[in-house]
Amino acid sequence: MGKTIAEKIFDDHRVDQPFDGVTVLRLDRVFCHEITTPTAIQDLVARGKDRVFDPDKIKAVIDHVTPAKDAKTALQGKVLRDWARRHKITDFFDIGRNGVCHALFPEKGFVRPGFVIIMGDSHTCTHGAFGAFAAGVGTTDLEVGILKGVCAFKKPDTLKIEIFGHLQPGVFAKDVILEVIRRITVNGATNQVIEFCGPVVDAMSMESRMTLSNMAVEAGATSGICRPDAVTVEYLWPFIKDEYPDRDAVLADFSRYLPDDDAVYAGQETIDVTDLVPLTTFGYKPDQVKPVSDMAGTRVDQVYIGSCTNGRIEDLRVAAQVVKGKKIAETIRAIVSPATADVFSKAMDEGLIKIFMDAGFCVTNPTCGACLGMSNGVLASGEVAAATTNRNFNGRMGKGGMVHLMSPATAAATALAGIIANSPLFAQPA
Repeated sequence: MGKTIAEKIFDDHRVDQPFDGVTVLRLDRVFCHEITTPTAIQDLVARGKDRVFDPDKIKAVIDHVTPAKDAKTALQGKVLRDWARRHKITDFFDIGRNGVCHALFPEKGFVRPGFVIIMGDSHTCTHGAFGAFAAGVGTTDLEVGILKGVCAFKKPDTLKIEIFGHLQPGVFAKDVILEVIRRITVNGATNQVIEFCGPVVDAMSMESRMTLSNMAVEAGATSGICRPDAVTVEYLWPFIKDEYPDRDAVLADFSRYLPDDDAVYAGQETIDVTDLVPLTTFGYKPDQVKPVSDMAGTRVDQVYIGSCTNGRIEDLRVAAQVVKGKKIAETIRAIVSPATADVFSKAMDEGLIKIFMDAGFCVTNPTCGACLGMSNGVLASGEVAAATTNRNFNGRMGKGGMVHLMSPATAAATALAGIIANSPLFAQPA
């Protein structure tokens, strides 16, 4: 019987199978940030097990509140910083070199097809865009991962989502994943891996694939995986060119993690996106999704462009295209947070930062802060945000606030209009 991508990765990484349906996997990477890892570090220290399984396979960043906003967040950063130094974790990214973890780690070339990756962060599934099995875990699993380099998983079934057709101009990966979640609901892939495939995914950049995989968890999935291909090879080539004779050899190697033709899936969804329009959420769940046109005129207090979902250079280019030469509405405040220092630098070199500032945007350093209501753009009670982030739970960006999720193009258009609006990049078919 053929195997899915996840089944092949599980087979390659199996260390033990202590119980029926539970597999202990060898880890290729343990990613860490200053919000969830300090608790694991302090517990390991208290237990007399202040060790790491492999400092080269652990990557750490301060990204959620950076720079620190108070004594508590300063202490969280200090715990992570001291731990990284103590254990000679060279890939530790502090202020000035940091960025949103799920944008930074791929950008540094830390992900490969077939890898198993854990992190104490629910959007670790982003890294599945490269054909990896990447999952967010709790503190206990993170501790074991740091200490022993293994993690136990229930063997997940795979939900295959095939996306075909042609995206209309002004419709983006964010709209695609919102449509996927709308169809299968927030519980549609619980304890499953979503395998994204089809010609629309094949045509996407790695950045767009990361947007897809990032929000797989919003449908309950453990991970969201895209099939490794020539696009994957090209993205990773600068990091692996000394390991292979040429790109064809890389592609042949990565192809080990393609699903078999006779792989068995727990379910399958086929979605034609030819008539898909720009979408936005309207409630407190990511599956409460409507066309932007149905929400047109909705009051917004703040627009936020950034996060691990849509804060990459591709996203900033699209948003800048919409706002170039225009001013945001007087009734609104708009924030753009380039996801990493490299994204920020590219945005400056390309003139995007000036475009945003001329339009009236506040440009911040790379951080996750506003997305989860910790810093750099927290909402007041009763305020409404249009955001390119991934989660719209009640109070997500601030107690009493409402978040409407949307693409960077729609967010930029909303900043100009002061109300939710379609971008001029989208021309509704007559």
